[in-house]
Amino acid sequence: MATNDRCCSINPYFRIHENRSDEFRRICEKLVERAIKEPKCLYYGFSFYGDVAHCREGFEDAEGILYHMENVSDLLEKMLEISDLISIEIHGIRTEIEKLKKPFADMNPKFYELEYGFRR
Repeated sequence: MATNDRCCSINPYFRIHENRSDEFRRICEKLVERAIKEPKCLYYGFSFYGDVAHCREGFEDAEGILYHMENVSDLLEKMLEISDLISIEIHGIRTEIEKLKKPFADMNPKFYELEYGFRR
């Protein structure tokens, strides 16, 4: 069974610098405010485990991700001044992942290829 689901998700994990948690969370609020207005954003949110934050984000396709990255680049830059990107995964079907490899190369992501499933 193959999938026709073009959804792409990004899963970055950040280690928040000491005493910067409140500032980090304020940036998270601003990111959510922007992402909610993006036409191809399916879901977007932050979860926390101690000093580690995870951004759970999904988009209709690779173009949605690229639009999002451009839309939030200034906030992401501020976030990376007060945290370290400790890992990032990108999930999607092969044709969409191929569109993301070059733009994300400097972040050294792990690309996971979706082969089976469905989306409602």
